[in-house]
Amino acid sequence: MRIARFTTGAEPRFAMLQGEGDAAELHVLRGDPMYTPVELTGQVVPMSDEVRLLAPVIPRSKIVGVGRNYADHAAEMGNEVPAAPLLFFKPNTSVIGPDDPIVLPHWSSEVHHEAELAVVMGKVTKDVSVERALDQVFGYTVGNDVTARDAQRSDSQWLRAKGFDSACPLGPVVVPGLDVDDLAITARVNGEPRQDARTSQLMFSVAHLISYISEVCTLLPGDVILTGTPAGVGPIEHGDVVECEVEEIGVLRNPVLRR
Repeated sequence: MRIARFTTGAEPRFAMLQGEGDAAELHVLRGDPMYTPVELTGQVVPMSDEVRLLAPVIPRSKIVGVGRNYADHAAEMGNEVPAAPLLFFKPNTSVIGPDDPIVLPHWSSEVHHEAELAVVMGKVTKDVSVERALDQVFGYTVGNDVTARDAQRSDSQWLRAKGFDSACPLGPVVVPGLDVDDLAITARVNGEPRQDARTSQLMFSVAHLISYISEVCTLLPGDVILTGTPAGVGPIEHGDVVECEVEEIGVLRNPVLRR
């Protein structure tokens, strides 16, 4: 099952996305699956130029990022792998959806892409064990932890580097019930491969991250965890197109814009 959030010019709605390419259809849902029970309305909307996919979730509470969770990425940045998950927040105002522009901030001259598996929480979660952690998940999507690298180097806190508007593309869909132990994760810029790894290379597993974070702060339905990025991060410039992909979820595509 793939859950999408979309608009045809009116209020955003949720739907189950079925089929591929020209045969894809949106089976409209009543309600918000992250927060309330839902049911099919019976309405079917064919994918067309009139349909715009949106970020499949806008967290009402928080986005928790995890730094240096792939050894090769830590190494390429000149860092050691941390002994425990390295956590940071991104505000929900940083979220954009598929095909929305990543707007480069005027105060940064070095912005990087970071393709990641993103976890969408489905239940209130506090002090959960590793063994029960995945029971709390609603589903999974693709994230791009866009980072102003120069600000990250100069600032002791990462809000400016990772929290600016449009710094958290999410999408294109949320997939519940997915086995994420060994999925391919890739990134391309203008079609050129940049990142290529597997989630089996995570230093701290998804279950471990959920358990660890829930000891720090209560996770709420709709909260998003960005699980870390592999090696191959690099600069993005005005006019580029970034594609982040996670196997069995899809491709998150965003153009890059400097105003």
